[in-house]
Amino acid sequence: MNVSMISKRWWGALTILGVALLVSGPAFAELPALIPRELLFGNPDRAQARISPDGTRMSYLAPRDGVLNVWVKTIGREDDRVVTNDTLRGIRIHFWAYDDKHLLYMQDKGGDENWRIYAVNLTDDTERDLTPFDSVQATPVALDPNYPDDVLFQMNRRDIRLMDLYNLNLVTGDTKIVGENRGDIVGWVPDNKFKVRGAFASLPNGGFSLLVRESEMDDFRSLIEWDPNEDGTPYGFTADGTGMYIGDSRGANVTRLKVVNVTSGEESVLAEDDRTDLAEVMISPNTYKVEAVSYNYDRARWQPLDDTVAADFEAIRTLADGEFSVVSRDRADRNWLLAFSGDTFSTRYYAYSRDAKKGTLLFSTRPELDRYTLAPMKFVEIQARDGLILPAYLTLPVGVESRNLPMVLNVHGGPWARDAWGYDPEAQWMANRGWAVLQVNFRGSTGFGKDFVNAANKEWGRAMQNDLTDAVLWANEQGYADPEKVAIYGGSYGGYACLAGAAFTPELYSCGVDIVGPSNIMTLLASIPPYWEPMIKLMYHRVGDPTTEEEMLKERSPLFSADRIRIPLLIGQGANDPRVKQAESEQIVAALKANEQYVEYVVYPDEGHGFARPENRLDFYGRSEKFLNRYLGGRLEN
Repeated sequence: MNVSMISKRWWGALTILGVALLVSGPAFAELPALIPRELLFGNPDRAQARISPDGTRMSYLAPRDGVLNVWVKTIGREDDRVVTNDTLRGIRIHFWAYDDKHLLYMQDKGGDENWRIYAVNLTDDTERDLTPFDSVQATPVALDPNYPDDVLFQMNRRDIRLMDLYNLNLVTGDTKIVGENRGDIVGWVPDNKFKVRGAFASLPNGGFSLLVRESEMDDFRSLIEWDPNEDGTPYGFTADGTGMYIGDSRGANVTRLKVVNVTSGEESVLAEDDRTDLAEVMISPNTYKVEAVSYNYDRARWQPLDDTVAADFEAIRTLADGEFSVVSRDRADRNWLLAFSGDTFSTRYYAYSRDAKKGTLLFSTRPELDRYTLAPMKFVEIQARDGLILPAYLTLPVGVESRNLPMVLNVHGGPWARDAWGYDPEAQWMANRGWAVLQVNFRGSTGFGKDFVNAANKEWGRAMQNDLTDAVLWANEQGYADPEKVAIYGGSYGGYACLAGAAFTPELYSCGVDIVGPSNIMTLLASIPPYWEPMIKLMYHRVGDPTTEEEMLKERSPLFSADRIRIPLLIGQGANDPRVKQAESEQIVAALKANEQYVEYVVYPDEGHGFARPENRLDFYGRSEKFLNRYLGGRLEN
């Protein structure tokens, strides 16, 4: 890693001040036992349980010599064995092929997101790189139990800008293109005979079109068009292939689940919620029927749509506290693997028998955390200055009075994503050190209807940032936060928000932590990965068009207001980040140095958009803890 520490002229005074704050702050000695960062940010004990299609084996991720690899065991036996040999980055995504012989996993190099798909043959433990191409991204699209030897995946080998669809045969290793991207396609939708009859295409105005065709020999035709302010998502074809399940916000503020006839265009609503978008859709891999949907405003909740699973959902709700999801199921659909998440425990995996309607705990991802006291996450609603209601989560330290606390505003990335209730290692780490944590779903966050998303159009650094400002002012007024000890912290868009807060409202914060955040919207838009090109018009619609709105984008870019930054910053960057290039951090660091402002800067040469390797995560969180402690007080792990 490369570390730069700039402008140390008042370092000693700040260090002394940090100690004074620690002494004069809340009674931190009353906090529960200090949770080691290793337990929060190191490798999990085990994770990502998956059941084999025949229901006889289970796979999971676990460390081997400190690096996450795939392990397999026979259900009911203690014959666990590791079947992959990653020695550097760690495997984070794996799944079974339906032939019961192959485990597939994805891996990139140093965070460059040029994913390759690998297969392990469990009969002889041989491993193959199925997509051995440099500077190419390959990602899986579909598996189907009726075609156990085949995998559909997309790859930009023919043209770096475009994702074509390929069929891979696991027996022969042969790969053939089955969907050539005509220049506008951003996603493929195979039918239930593994034929590519649907696609999702971008439109010149930034909107999208749902394309369908009768067979792979026919041309695509447009079935539905969404303008850039609407939400549309294809989920797959109905069992008989005459209809398609879609998420659709046309005619409503929220995204609803519909089925649309691919010939006539006739559509009907299958499920909807009054105040929140469709979240998850659970479709049977055997019958291709929608079994359940979920929604998430303050907490996730499931709505069964098929009577065959209603009793299962009732039984599952009695297994454990928290929220659950069905993460894996065998081919017979008699055995499920479930993941339960809660705010005060790490994810727990259960095996569930549909016949017995009973479940068994398999493992917790971080069992050692059960020895410690974790802080509950509280849902709150905050009113922005224009009246918009912002759903948010407040995590307060346990054991001390919830008044006048140092606080971290932790801003999510995306920005078209959201914060949600559940176990959050950053929130637990911060609360355990004595800091209140506020996580705000500012306008533009997803899940709360299209009006909420569209309220953020071209509002980077303005209304979106005002929401964060208003949330801090709310916490101050409610008495939770000490106005003199508020930090802003975030990654990706959250990193941008940190820089924007430091530049546009420096009086609000005492310090900031930026992880892979863009500093100049102009250079960000000019350097997006080439395979994002079909979506660039939507980016312009949401953020701004650099060809016609250059002045506005510069005004919203922290780089051009760097001279206004007066708070110390910690900036972390991955050298191989394909989304927010290293130059985004380099240019703001150079500007801060020129202005003699204090900044700590660390670059990880083997990381991309975020820090995947536990060594790097632990290093950065260690630096962050010391940095935040210096300005907020609280507790510090040696």
